[in-house]
Amino acid sequence: MTKPFWNVLRLSPVVAATFFAANSALAVEANEQVITVDQLTAQSDNFGQVTSVSQFSDVQPTDWAFQALQSLVERYGCIAGYPNGTYRGNRALTRYEFAAGLNACLDRVNELIATATADLVTKQDLATLQRLQEEFSAELATLRGRVDSLEARTSDLEANQFSTTTKLTGEAIFNISDVFGSDQRAVPSGVDQATAPDLDTNTIFANRVRLRFNSSFTGKDNLEIRIQSRNIIPYGTSVTGTNMTRLAFDGNENNDALIDKVNYAFNLSDAVRVQVDAAGGLLYENNINTFNPDLQSSGKGSISRYGRFSPIYRQGEGGAGATLIFNPKGAFTASVAYLAGRANDPGNGSGLFDGSYAAFGQISFQPTQALNIGLTYARTYQNGGQINLFSSTGSVYANNPFQGAALTANHYGVEASFKPSPNITIGGWYGLSDAQAKSGAQQGDEADFNYWAATLAFRDFGKEGNVLGFIFGQPPKATDNDFIQANGVRREDDGTSYHLEGLYKLQLTDNIAVTPGLLVIFNPEHNDTNDTVYVGTLRTTFTF
Repeated sequence: MTKPFWNVLRLSPVVAATFFAANSALAVEANEQVITVDQLTAQSDNFGQVTSVSQFSDVQPTDWAFQALQSLVERYGCIAGYPNGTYRGNRALTRYEFAAGLNACLDRVNELIATATADLVTKQDLATLQRLQEEFSAELATLRGRVDSLEARTSDLEANQFSTTTKLTGEAIFNISDVFGSDQRAVPSGVDQATAPDLDTNTIFANRVRLRFNSSFTGKDNLEIRIQSRNIIPYGTSVTGTNMTRLAFDGNENNDALIDKVNYAFNLSDAVRVQVDAAGGLLYENNINTFNPDLQSSGKGSISRYGRFSPIYRQGEGGAGATLIFNPKGAFTASVAYLAGRANDPGNGSGLFDGSYAAFGQISFQPTQALNIGLTYARTYQNGGQINLFSSTGSVYANNPFQGAALTANHYGVEASFKPSPNITIGGWYGLSDAQAKSGAQQGDEADFNYWAATLAFRDFGKEGNVLGFIFGQPPKATDNDFIQANGVRREDDGTSYHLEGLYKLQLTDNIAVTPGLLVIFNPEHNDTNDTVYVGTLRTTFTF
């Protein structure tokens, strides 16, 4: 505008208020912030009525709007301040705040008119208002035209939108990686290294694509349907000889598009959230805290499968069932879940309650914003072809301790995260498990396992959105096992493997992130005779 618009405040507060009310589009132009009604209510609780402008510690007679503010306070009595005695005159004004302040002034003006205690509106005020309307007529016409155009565009978008209830989001990963450091694949304890096949060391270029359809019918519920396509062959036992080298985002369906996740979440009450998984149930994607916020994502977090979070959260992975989270808005949060591996199969040894399952419970305690601690327990049963105790993390002996026999297991975990500053997160986990064979000649044999890890993440390192991360730990290990194989080898790990990982996520744009990373496994398969294995990767993640 070519005229000193804000000088209207110098002329008359009533004129200014009336002028703003008649032409609220100017308020939109001057300030595009938006706040919610809840935020406005919360702010209004902090206001306090004042009777003199001198009560504001941050308002000086030299301020350009001092006279206007003084008039509104002392002549009309419709200006409120903050409890600490400030006015905060440089703070941006939202339309909600403008409406609340204008309403207060108009109520006061109506009160004064009714009691006829003051000469509120003079002929000079009316003349000034008329002159302002004439002087700003061109600007007002332009703004009205812009509003009309926005309304037309909004109507067009509403008429042609994808869905009134569904939002589509997506993620695409392009990955270049290779494994090196040894000529032969890793072997378990007690196996002759000379018999191991050669290590595959070809550089690969592969992808994973996910599309999510999130639908809400009440505004507080969510129906999720996820379609996935990928061709990333895992760096597992068939490639490196160990699952300790697996990437966080691997999996291979030859790029066939499959529906791999279907669930519905809703609020049972203000403090209880329920999620029902029909397929692809994952505890770590059911709003359960895994205590590794900066590194838990497979697309933008850790590059390794083990480095994302404790293996206890992988129990029941891919099953069907339900999760309930109780959060009473205090320091404690409780979560319980039940997932069945073959819930859709009516055959013997399957179904929702007669086959493989995981019953899960967790209590998290957050005494401050910086510290969060979790205590976790899971009871699992696995049978048939689903023997994979730690979901392909750790050694062969840990994942299949009784050589294919059905088993039950108890899993105990403690997790924690600590933020010494807003951009630094220190975390970690420790887990113990015990298992017992439930079928075959191994029935009754028992085994014990443990694992641990420490994590360190620097958020906004070098640039906003970047993350520098480090992970060090010991993948799941069979520390003791009663079962002895036919060749006389006890299925327990004699040595100790160490997992070391470093990554740096570069957030190039809001929708593109590039993450170079290096994974090092010392003594793979908890076998000191195996050479160190290195996995290098360059992951590019597109989100839309």
